[in-house]
Amino acid sequence: MTGTAPTRCGFAAIIGAPNAGKSTLVNRLVGSKVAIVSPKVQTTRARVLGIALVGQVQIVWVDTPGIFEPRRRLERAMVATAWKGAEDADLMIHLVDAQRGLDADARRIMEQLGAAGRKAILALNKIDAIRPERLLPLVAEMTQSGVYSETFMISALTGDGVADLAARVAERMPEGPWLYPEDQIADMPQRLLAAEITREKLFLQLHDELPYATAVETETWEEHRDGSVRIGQVIYVMRPSQKAIVLGRGGARIKAISVAARQEIAEVLGRRVHLVLFVKERPNWQDEPEAYEIQGIDWSAGER
Repeated sequence: MTGTAPTRCGFAAIIGAPNAGKSTLVNRLVGSKVAIVSPKVQTTRARVLGIALVGQVQIVWVDTPGIFEPRRRLERAMVATAWKGAEDADLMIHLVDAQRGLDADARRIMEQLGAAGRKAILALNKIDAIRPERLLPLVAEMTQSGVYSETFMISALTGDGVADLAARVAERMPEGPWLYPEDQIADMPQRLLAAEITREKLFLQLHDELPYATAVETETWEEHRDGSVRIGQVIYVMRPSQKAIVLGRGGARIKAISVAARQEIAEVLGRRVHLVLFVKERPNWQDEPEAYEIQGIDWSAGER
């Protein structure tokens, strides 16, 4: 660290409806992939921390699960995790998909912020995909709520406006020492990160509701003398028919998932990876505390 300016460090939580672009934004802010991304909603299940420097300021970006109206225990735990991450942060950014506008999920978040007496930065995302004349009425309607301290218009995909948002957040971080080494970009155990990467490939390869019925556990992690690592993972499904789909004809789909996951895990770890995947039936994993723990989710958060 250089210069005479005091160091700052703080947590900035990004909240929003499913598929608003939170993980894409965190990856953009960090400058590297630390959160998994897919076109499907509710991809993020646990809180993910991405770490970035803006001058003398270390910002810990908190990527949270999408906030929506939950029905099942897993969904309730995800939403509770999102709000907990927001409550513990120094600053909140409410990310809204400008294409969807103030839909039911975005309105619910806005109203809950108001009820809690919390202020947030409003960030309208995906402005590259919407006509400018549609943005002003949306901004006016949302700022009338009194919940938002300021508004930014960004595109997490292209990077437009993201640097301005990061600079403003940096200004609002409290003075204090950095919490992480200068070169650290994420706070997630490698075993969990590897499992998350494989889960992302499942989301990209599978269709309809099947990805939501799967969970991934890194079961073994063997370090080799040549610097490589052998990782054994289990993909849990709930029914025999789901197992057959994940495996694919002649094992073709599980092979494709394995190749894609291995390549990305190796890139993230910076070394050669041997990845072995198994598929097991676990009919009630969404009701088992252990299954939540291996995914970094608080089981008790799903209680009503």
